[in-house]
Amino acid sequence: AEMRLLVAGRHISRSPAVVRLLASQASQPSSAATPPSSSSSPPSSFSPLNPELAREIEEKFAALDPTFRNTKEAFKSKSNLDLIRALVVLRMCAIKPLVQNNQVILASMRRILGKTLFKKALKNSFYGHFVAGETTEEVGHTIERLKRFGVKSILDYSVERDLTHDEAEQKTIATATTEADVSPPALVDTGVVDNATVDSTHERYSAHAEFADRRVNVYSARTYIYEGEHACDENRDIFCESIDAVAKASGGEGFAAIKITALGRPALLLRLSESIAQTHNFFKALTGDSLGGLQMKRISKDDFAQKLKNFGVKIDKETTEQWFETVDFDKDGLVDFHGWDQLLEDNQKLGQMFKVLNIKTGKLEPLIQNLTPQEEQEFSNMIQRTVEVAEYGIARGIRLMVDAEQSYFQPAISRMAVAMMKKYNKDRGNIFNTYQAYLKSALDDMECDMQNARREGWHFGAKLVRGAYMDQERARAKAIGYEDPINENYEATGRQYERCLTRIADELARRGRGNVSVMIASHNEDTVRFATKLMRERGIAPSERIMCFAQLYGMCDQVSFSLGQAGYSVYKYLPYGPVEDVLPYLSRRALENGSVLEKAKVERGMLSTELRRRLAAGQFSYTP
Repeated sequence: AEMRLLVAGRHISRSPAVVRLLASQASQPSSAATPPSSSSSPPSSFSPLNPELAREIEEKFAALDPTFRNTKEAFKSKSNLDLIRALVVLRMCAIKPLVQNNQVILASMRRILGKTLFKKALKNSFYGHFVAGETTEEVGHTIERLKRFGVKSILDYSVERDLTHDEAEQKTIATATTEADVSPPALVDTGVVDNATVDSTHERYSAHAEFADRRVNVYSARTYIYEGEHACDENRDIFCESIDAVAKASGGEGFAAIKITALGRPALLLRLSESIAQTHNFFKALTGDSLGGLQMKRISKDDFAQKLKNFGVKIDKETTEQWFETVDFDKDGLVDFHGWDQLLEDNQKLGQMFKVLNIKTGKLEPLIQNLTPQEEQEFSNMIQRTVEVAEYGIARGIRLMVDAEQSYFQPAISRMAVAMMKKYNKDRGNIFNTYQAYLKSALDDMECDMQNARREGWHFGAKLVRGAYMDQERARAKAIGYEDPINENYEATGRQYERCLTRIADELARRGRGNVSVMIASHNEDTVRFATKLMRERGIAPSERIMCFAQLYGMCDQVSFSLGQAGYSVYKYLPYGPVEDVLPYLSRRALENGSVLEKAKVERGMLSTELRRRLAAGQFSYTP
């Protein structure tokens, strides 16, 4: 018979996991990792740790308004003036001429008003709505205010160089050419990969002048334009300063986010990404498997030699073994794409990272060739900066989220993130990799990394987003001539997001607590509803912080504060920085809100409703 529970005046059905636990009143043992299983199907259930958490699950779920339309709760943190400012800002974002010409308008305001009045005007309008403060001290007040309403903070230093389109193009093109090259003969001469596949892959992972300004058609993500190694050093220092601010404000329990393109030369990431993709091509051709299946497959030395023989590749046993040992990165007697932790070793050179066998010469040849000493040093610098930021954060109790970027950088970025997870996630989830649900490959990519984490025994940490580069990605794929990497429509991405969340919940059931966690970074109300229901069904309590939520400051407050006040773990990304230095960020926020008119219309309607409710109740001066 169905069991029911009265919580907060509402009758709700208990989830099966909670029913099982409360019926037995038996506590589950704590979080030791289960040994890796050879079975591909996960356990069918995952129960709350103890009866107290079982009750918490039901109480928090009952306390959450699933419609996210309770304006009193959603805007409890805002004064009346905050409501009015939000209404004005969002209405202005709906006026297309203002949004499309926002940079010209801001520049004119700066010239007419002067620095002081311009700064004051922005602080009382766009800046005050979307940015948490100029300094870490100012941001501290915002953090404390949010904390009172159950919302935690992720600091994001949002200063961007205000480069023109021409300047961004020139700087990118000037540093896009490398002496380093992924050598086609090393692949084609094997007879395994055809010329067309190699050439197509090379074009996809090469710089193209028409897409040199990576900011074009990107509204919801910051873009770093490479301006030399000194600028990357400055970015590293800024990331560390943000970590200090988070540590101070959160008491050593918080998150910081980094972008790998801020810490090194993007052209080298392209070469590394192409090497990974060309290696995938080699094994895909050799085994005849789909890419997704290939990423999850492990090939033994004997099987590999037999496949080469079947393909007609003539190679002696000694050379086969030598090549196999070179690509068996984790030395477990099996070849796969998981073991590239050498990325974080000081003595690992990019030019020696990937080798293939040249059938004509019978020698092992680097896949990345002609690297100059300067390029090797630049790659080493990028790895070192990444390690320094990670270790700086971990020493202060701050976890790091590695942001996803364009798909042509992503193979390299993900490999670096996975290498860091392997190194630093032994005891808890210190490093999180980001997965973009709008990519067709998202679930396969995530599956690959989860299997690696399970096999090697480290904590799998994921930040799941929809994706920020769709328009640019589609245009680039069409212009260059490779398959569009993005799902066909918004609904397909929503389904992919839910499949990824469900798969993470399955992995949690398989491995146990302390081994898997996810940051659900979404403004989509349906996605958030799906996630909270999934938590309840799988016996995951909000206080365990296995599944957390995140939204941008100044956006989607009805979701963030509803979650926070119901007791779920939720964060706001808090941009901060000097007023005039964050103008590019403000420009992108205006463009983004202007592009999602229906969603902004709903939020404006809720703000109006709450303001009218307060005035009708006589709350003419409301202070949070």
